[in-house]
Amino acid sequence: MNNTLIYIIAAVALLLIFVVTLIILKKKKKNNKPTDLKLKLSKTKLGILGKIAEIVKLRGKVNEELMEDLEEMLIKADVGVETSIDIIDKLRSEIRTEQIADVKSIQANLEKIIRELLLKDYGHTTEHFQINSASPFIFLFAGVNGVGKTTTIGKLAKRFSNEGKKVLLIAGDTFRAAAIEQLAIWAERANADIMKYHHGADPSSVIYDGVMRAVKEKYDVVLIDTAGRQHTKVNLMKELGKIIRTIKKIVPDGPHETLMVVDATTGQNAITQAKLFDEAAKLSGLVLTKLDGTAKGGIVIGIKHQMKIPVKLIGVGEQQEDLRDFDINSFVEAIFE
Repeated sequence: MNNTLIYIIAAVALLLIFVVTLIILKKKKKNNKPTDLKLKLSKTKLGILGKIAEIVKLRGKVNEELMEDLEEMLIKADVGVETSIDIIDKLRSEIRTEQIADVKSIQANLEKIIRELLLKDYGHTTEHFQINSASPFIFLFAGVNGVGKTTTIGKLAKRFSNEGKKVLLIAGDTFRAAAIEQLAIWAERANADIMKYHHGADPSSVIYDGVMRAVKEKYDVVLIDTAGRQHTKVNLMKELGKIIRTIKKIVPDGPHETLMVVDATTGQNAITQAKLFDEAAKLSGLVLTKLDGTAKGGIVIGIKHQMKIPVKLIGVGEQQEDLRDFDINSFVEAIFE
């Protein structure tokens, strides 16, 4: 065998190795999302399943003390008082019906009940946005200070822009000059346009002019930022109602999505916030930020069961791709499998 033929065989072999490696890497990249989500939600998993296992092992037998400990654990995991009581009542019922006496069966049954509750409440569906033919499709964002509202808007703007949509951001938070500047930076990053006025301008005026511009210039998506407001401030909550009425003057069926951005680390307090924001603005969904950094992910269970408001987006990191559509099946898989 001459040297030329040896070189050819070696080159072909190297090429085959390279192609096979690329295929394997591509397959791994395609299939790493559930594993990635499991890693990012590991604190929530530990905060719920880990605690269940710990309590069951500590008590060692099926009795009322075990039920009370499990109920208290669910409440501490920010599942919510009402939802926790419902879950434990269902567990008690199964214990009586199935005559369960083994603590390991208790653990398995409780996990099954929580999983079934999640799937039932979310209807086995993914709460993705339905951007229909309405032009423009208007998102209104609300929430208390410091929850990551402007960052969420910026990341969502970039997503829609990457999909080829014409996107307009409206700087309705005129109380803070920094908020206007921050949104302008995100608009530039996302290759989106921005409607902004000076610091201290009337928010409803900015939003009115912005929505008018969106209609005239045929934007596909409008993302409206509003000032961070404490849910206990009555006047600021009333202002949200005024903003919605302003939008409806131009686009009668808008806003098409009214989203409250919630810091998941606040846990149970977020349900209290959501109740008051829902009264003021009739929320269509929630955005849970910082879900990767907390064991309080039980709020996903409680807030839908108690208030019927779905989680539509979750933030599980700092990167663009870490703002994700909430998918109940992926969430259940990450927590329970």
